[in-house]
This record gives sequence, C-alpha cells and structure tokens, in this order.
Amino acid sequence: MENKDAITALAALAQESRLATYRLLVQAGPDGLAASRIAEALGLPASSLSFHLKELTHANLVVPRQEGRFVIYAARFDTMNDLVGFLTENCCGGQPCGSACGA
Repeated sequence: MENKDAITALAALAQESRLATYRLLVQAGPDGLAASRIAEALGLPASSLSFHLKELTHANLVVPRQEGRFVIYAARFDTMNDLVGFLTENCCGGQPCGSACGA
C-alpha cells in the first residue's frame, strides 16, 4: 500500500459515522448490506449515509453493487488487510514483539 492510499483510507475512517458504517459492514461480511439497512442500523438519514458511503468507496474501503432496486455495500477486506499490514510492516524493528504488540 502506498502512503497516499493509507492516508486516504485513514482519513475516511477518521469520522464517527464512517467508522461506524465500516465496522458494521465488516461485521456483515462479504455479502454486505443494503444502504437502507445501514441507515436503519445506525440511525443515519439517507442523505448523510450517501455522503459517507461515497467517501468510503472513494477510499477503496467499500464496494457497491446493484441488486435489483437496492445498492448493496460490502467492506473491501483486501484494502483493510493492506492497511493493517502497512501500519504494522515495521513493527518492533523486525524483531518478535511478544506482549509489546498484544500477541
């Protein structure tokens, strides 16, 4: 993962509603959720949720797909794993971290 991609992803997650949306989609797994279900679960107005989903999509953290009348959003687990890997790739200077990393 490039620095600019990590910054974009972290910036997208650095907002309460977007973080909650992303965490909900991670819990939902690869099947994802319809936008209406996300709005209902988080108590967000559709217009606000639409903005937040656009930001998460732009950061490549979620992917939308059309299913009939519904737009289903799913977490991009590959991006999430790349981001975690980016953040931890030089952890403890390459030495085993043990309890320092919560292992």
